[in-house]
Amino acid sequence: MSLAEIIVLGIALAMDAFAVTLSNMFVHKGLSFKHSLLMPLFFGLFQFAMPLVGYFAGSLVAGFISQYAGIVTFLILAYIGAKMIWDALHEEDEESDGKDLTLWTLTLQAIATSIDALGVGFSFAALSVEPFSASALIGVVTFLCICIALALGKSFGHKLGNKATIVGGVVLVLIGVKALIL
Repeated sequence: MSLAEIIVLGIALAMDAFAVTLSNMFVHKGLSFKHSLLMPLFFGLFQFAMPLVGYFAGSLVAGFISQYAGIVTFLILAYIGAKMIWDALHEEDEESDGKDLTLWTLTLQAIATSIDALGVGFSFAALSVEPFSASALIGVVTFLCICIALALGKSFGHKLGNKATIVGGVVLVLIGVKALIL
């Protein structure tokens, strides 16, 4: 696998995390810079780690994980998205300061958006791809994509106003449905 192919693969793998980051920024408009930086760190780290796990787990668990990956992703993202929509429809017009975007929530989002990277790790073994450098590149590409999403989300989140929370929740649910169907 060439360098260009791994970069394109990294961009493709980062798109779910990109959308989740946009949703987070729509909802949590008051995030501090430090708190915002957790998103590229978490998503980049999980997009780096999951191909390695897939590479080394290989055939031991490939069938089991691939069989249930869509369901797990759907359940996590649908729950988070539905909760966002529920909260938006049942709360006063308050802007989130980001304190409810916990490390646990970020971890769940990072796991849900990196399950497809686990499958990529399985293919690395079959294609004789060197897993550490390829996974590191995927992690860096994801980190950079999420930094772009942070900037876009901050801008568009303010323009959408209170509807941003609903939009963000719907995006998460749709990503979950996509994972369930595909």
